[in-house]
Amino acid sequence: MDLKGIITKTISLNRYGIENSKANYQLSPEELQQITIENQQGEETRNGVLAIKTGKFTGRSPKDRFIVQDEVTKDRVWWGDINIPFDASKFDKLYDKVASYLSGKEVFVRDAYACADKGYKLNIRVINEYPWSNMFSYNMFLRPTEAELQNFKEDWVILNAPGFKANPEEDGTRQPNFAILNFSKKIALIGGTGYTGEIKKGIFSALNLILPVDRNTLPMHCSANVGEEGDTAIFFGLSGTGKTTLSADPKRKLIGDDEHGWSPDDKIFNFEGGCYAKVINLSKENEADIYNAIKPGAILENIVFKNGEVDYTDTSITQNTRVSYPIDHIHNIQQPSIGENPKNIFFLTADAFGVLPPISKLSPGQAAYHFISGYTAKVAGTEEGVHEPLPSFSACFGAPFMPLHPTKYAEMLSLKMKKAKVNVWLVNTGWTGGPYGTGKRMKLGYTRAMIDAALAGNFEEITFEKEEYFGLKIPKYCPNVPSNILNPKKTWNDQEAYDAKAQYLADSFIKNFKKFEEYADYEILSGAPVNYECNF
Repeated sequence: MDLKGIITKTISLNRYGIENSKANYQLSPEELQQITIENQQGEETRNGVLAIKTGKFTGRSPKDRFIVQDEVTKDRVWWGDINIPFDASKFDKLYDKVASYLSGKEVFVRDAYACADKGYKLNIRVINEYPWSNMFSYNMFLRPTEAELQNFKEDWVILNAPGFKANPEEDGTRQPNFAILNFSKKIALIGGTGYTGEIKKGIFSALNLILPVDRNTLPMHCSANVGEEGDTAIFFGLSGTGKTTLSADPKRKLIGDDEHGWSPDDKIFNFEGGCYAKVINLSKENEADIYNAIKPGAILENIVFKNGEVDYTDTSITQNTRVSYPIDHIHNIQQPSIGENPKNIFFLTADAFGVLPPISKLSPGQAAYHFISGYTAKVAGTEEGVHEPLPSFSACFGAPFMPLHPTKYAEMLSLKMKKAKVNVWLVNTGWTGGPYGTGKRMKLGYTRAMIDAALAGNFEEITFEKEEYFGLKIPKYCPNVPSNILNPKKTWNDQEAYDAKAQYLADSFIKNFKKFEEYADYEILSGAPVNYECNF
């Protein structure tokens, strides 16, 4: 398609301080992909999928995420290393700079919304410097109908200028890149980074304050799917634990892969209209749904071509290679993206120490404790300076996006779990038979079989044994899984080495939880590792 053949609709952005721009409004993905190619900002795979490079930043930059501290946020936000305060007057000046930078340029505007449950709908206007960023916004947010666009009024604005670089000394940022939320003005201001994940996570962070404070609704960093009987399952987990992979189940309909709300009227609803999946080592054999979703309309990020084909094993640019696509690229989806109260919740962890069971059932206290802890492990090579496994804790399995104190979300989850009488499972998708470097990664087929068994209620008549360091209940049998792998200690050749690693990890949990102890009640503290000394 020749660019001259693209008929665009333009709108004025003067009210945002962006003047004399060519604002392309609501372009189709095909048009945006063509403009990206013509501008030499991307290339196409052999089957016509757009592949782009995000530049210096191939992931989020948590230390450069700020929240404007003002009357709305000063007494609500849990300020610290995650929620970093930003001066309101500095924000105004920086916003004006970004608006001036975009003035006179060709930009790309999209009206979209978040929250599939229309009772919680958040209208969003996205103003992007780059066409592929706008295509990402099309993929990831929910797409209004023509009728909904007629009287569209945004609740939030995203101003996204990857080419703009801040002056830290003058602008109050840490580096030239920044992602700033202003809850009073309802603006997400993003500059200096091309990483598209900042766009979606900006709105997710906003909803993580708006929904619990204003709507009594629990926001969750999780995936969700629903079975033929209408039974909803939720999967919490940090990056690399299998959250996207395990929720894409051919036997169940996908609600969403990353961001959801749990409403007071017992609905689970997707915030998004698309999926943003890791593609490192992607194969059709292991992850068919995601592999097949990579078709025209999807956007591949920071992948490498080899002999004209995408090489998903090549991590020379980043280990965080990604693809975004509209949710309807997945064949088996729930429409609309809403489910009923969950019957099962899975906390996913990739334990590189090889000491957590592949599946265990949690008590209410353990569920709250592990939710607040949000454990997984970093392995060698994933971050600069990481040469051996390290414990990694992210409260609520999503601390970088949670403006409120983690116990606020934990209390809401605990109440909802009890009301719904939900089963909560801790699933280790990490190592077995030893730690990273000695043991091996748990087979995906075994993990799927364990989750299938939990969903089918197969563990209800099974005998459990108690694990000695965390007090976890381990099933003694699971269909289609060798029984000898269910208890991690039995998979290690060196029992003393196992004990040392298990004690180290238990101590790491206790040390991490110190900052939450004063906010936790007896039930939550009862979920701690068994050698924790409770002061109640």
